[in-house]
Amino acid sequence: MDALPLIALVAVSAAVAGAARRTPVPAPLVLVAVGLVAGFSPGVPTYHLDARVVLPLLLPPLLHTAALDSSYLDLRANIRPVALLSVGYTLFATVAVGWLAYRIIPDLPLTAALVLGAVVAPPDAVTAAAIARRVGLPARVTTILQGESLVNDATAITAFRVALAAAVGEGMSWGAGIGEFLLAAIGGVGVGLLLMVPLHWLRTHLKEALLQNTLSLLIPFVAYAAAERVHASGVLAVVVVALYLGHRSWQVDFATRLQEAAVWKMVAFILESSVFALIGLQLPFVLKELGPFGVEEAIGYAVVVFVAVVVVRFVWVYPATYLPRWLSRRVREREPGTDWTAPLIVGWAGMRGVVSLAVAFSIPLVTHDGEPFPARSLVLFLTFTTVIGTLVIQGLTLPVLVRVLKLPHPDPQTVTLIEAQAQSEASEAAEARLRELLDDPHNSLPPPLADRLRSVLERRRNAVWERLGAADPVTGESADDTYRRLSREMIEAEREVFVRLRDERRIDDEMMRTLLRRLDLEEAAAYRETDDS
Repeated sequence: MDALPLIALVAVSAAVAGAARRTPVPAPLVLVAVGLVAGFSPGVPTYHLDARVVLPLLLPPLLHTAALDSSYLDLRANIRPVALLSVGYTLFATVAVGWLAYRIIPDLPLTAALVLGAVVAPPDAVTAAAIARRVGLPARVTTILQGESLVNDATAITAFRVALAAAVGEGMSWGAGIGEFLLAAIGGVGVGLLLMVPLHWLRTHLKEALLQNTLSLLIPFVAYAAAERVHASGVLAVVVVALYLGHRSWQVDFATRLQEAAVWKMVAFILESSVFALIGLQLPFVLKELGPFGVEEAIGYAVVVFVAVVVVRFVWVYPATYLPRWLSRRVREREPGTDWTAPLIVGWAGMRGVVSLAVAFSIPLVTHDGEPFPARSLVLFLTFTTVIGTLVIQGLTLPVLVRVLKLPHPDPQTVTLIEAQAQSEASEAAEARLRELLDDPHNSLPPPLADRLRSVLERRRNAVWERLGAADPVTGESADDTYRRLSREMIEAEREVFVRLRDERRIDDEMMRTLLRRLDLEEAAAYRETDDS
C-alpha cells in the first residue's frame, strides 16, 4: 500500500490549516475550499471516505478530544437542552427532512428518504468545536452545542441503521427499531460506565508518563470497539469514558497531564485538518456517482434539502427553548433566563461534517433483493451539498452574526478577580501545609530554601533556582530532594483547593485547567528530569 498519498494529505492539510490561522476565515472552511479545488486538480491522488475507516478509526479520537475539553458539570447543568437537541432534534430532523425528500423527489421510497434524513440530521462535533472556539460564543451556548454534537452522532447513526434496515428489506418494524435504538443508547452508556473506572485506575497506577499516554491514545478505540462488539453505541461509550477521565484528570501525575495535553492537541490538529480537507476531496466521487439524475435537477433538490435542514432546526430550537420554561416552574428556577439571541445562535450553528458523509458512503449499492439501492447516488449528492452548504454559508456568517448580536462576553476584570480569589485561597492552603511540614524535624531545610518555598507562590515565573544542600542525616535526603518534596506537597494542597472550587461551581472547568496547568509547570520545573534516558 502506497503511504505517500496519506502523508501528502496530512502534510498539506496541516500547512493549509496553519496558514488559515493568519486569516479571518475559520480554518475548516479554508480546508474544505482547498479540498474542493484539489479534487479536480491533475496529479492529486484520489481520496475516498470509507465508513469502515472513518467511524472506528477517526471518529473515536475526535470525540474523545472534544469530550476531554468539555465540562461534565456544565453538561450536567445543561442536560435538558443538550438532550432535547442531541436526541429530540436529531430524530425530529430525521423524520422532517426525510418526509420532505419523500414528497419532492419522484419515486424515492419513504425508507430511503428517512436514510437521507438520518444522514444529514446531526451537526458535527468537530465543526461545532472548531467554529465555537474561533467566534467566541458565550459559555452556556458553547456547552450546549458541544454537548449536542457529542451525543447526536449516536442518535443519528442508530436512526440510520434502523432506516437502512427497512430500506434494504430486512423487515425492520417500528417496535424493533425502537428496541434497537434503546439497546444502542443504554448499552453505549453502560459500556462507558463499566470501562471508565478501571481505565482511570490503570492510568493513575501506571508509573511512567509514556505508558500512561500510550494508554490514553488507546482508550477511545477500546471504548468504541467494546461497545460496537455488543451492538451498542460506540459513540456514547467514548463520550462517557472521556467525560469521566477529563473530570478526574487532576488525579493523574503532572507529567502525564502535560504530555497528554500536548499529544492530544497534536492528534486533534492533524485529524481535524485532514477530515475537513477530505470533505472537499469527495466532490469528484459524488458527481461521478450522480448517475441518472441531471446536475440541474439534483441541484434543485439540494437547495430544497439544505433550506429544510436549516429551517427544521429553528422549528425545533425555539419551542424547545421556551416551552419547557413556560410549562415548568422548576425549569424557570433552575436554569438561567435567555432572550431570542441564544436560540438564534444555536439554530444557526448547525454545521454538518464528516460523520454525515462517511455514513452516507456506507449505504450499500444493492438491497437484499439484489435491486440497486433507490437513489443512492442522489442521497450521496444531497448529503455532500448539505455538508458543504452548512459549512460555507453558516460557517462564514456565524462570526458576523455573533458580532452583530453583540452577545455578552465575560468581563475580564470579573474573571481576573475570580481567578485571584481562587489563587489566594489555594496559596493560603499551601502556606498552611508548609508550616505543618516545617514543624516536623524530618523536614528540616536551610533557611534560604524554606524562605524560597514561602515565596514561590508569588514568584512562579522566576528562573530555576540553584539546587544546594547536603544529605539530611536523618532521612538521607539531600536539601534539594527535601525542597522538591515539600514543594510538591504545597502544590498538591493548591490543586485540591482548585478542584474543590470547581466542584462547588465557584470557578469553571476552563479556569481550573488554566490554574492546574500553572501548577503542573511549576511541579515539572521542580521535578525536572536530569537523565534524558
